[in-house]
Amino acid sequence: QLQLVESGGGSVQPGGSLRLSCAASGFTLDYYAIGWFRQAPGKEREGVSCIGNSDDSTDFIDSVKGRFTISRDNAKNTVYLQMNSLQPEDTAVYYCAATPDPYGSGWACSKPLNKFGSWGQGTQVTVSS
Repeated sequence: QLQLVESGGGSVQPGGSLRLSCAASGFTLDYYAIGWFRQAPGKEREGVSCIGNSDDSTDFIDSVKGRFTISRDNAKNTVYLQMNSLQPEDTAVYYCAATPDPYGSGWACSKPLNKFGSWGQGTQVTVSS
C-alpha cells in the first residue's frame, strides 16, 4: 500500500523556521513527483510547492517564493519542505501527496491537484506571537 506520512510541524513565532518531512512507504519516490499542500481554517486545500523526479521544483503560491524550499532524498525515500521567515498567514495543516513521474521530464508538477494521491494525514503548522 502506498503511504505518505508528514511530520515536523509545530508552533513558532513570526520569522521562525520549520522543516517538514514527507516519508514514503510501500513505494519508492524514484518515479513520482511529490507536492506539498496546505489547508488553513475556513479555506480549501491549496498547492504550496512540488518537486519532480528530475528535481525541478514548482511553487504554486507566490507568497512562499524565496521563503520555502522543497527538496528530495530518494535514498531516504523522503521529501522535505524547509520553511523560513514564517508568518501568521502560513498557519495551516500541511499535507504531501504523490503523482506519477516515470520519466522525470519536469511535467508532473503541472498536473492539477486531483491527479495527486496517497495523501498523508497532515502536520499542523502554527505561526503566532
